[in-house]
Amino acid sequence: MERNSIIEGVVVVLVILLIIFLISKNRKDQKQMEEEIKKSEIDPKKHDDKHV
Repeated sequence: MERNSIIEGVVVVLVILLIIFLISKNRKDQKQMEEEIKKSEIDPKKHDDKHV
């Protein structure tokens, strides 16, 4: 019984770490996507040079 409880404890810790990892990765990806959307919505800079 002691061996099973140790394995269960390790599994629970690994699941918690996996959840924390996935949440942090999701937030990072969301921020990156928001920045890309903001960049795509901004009008490109126009050149003041004479065009041919």
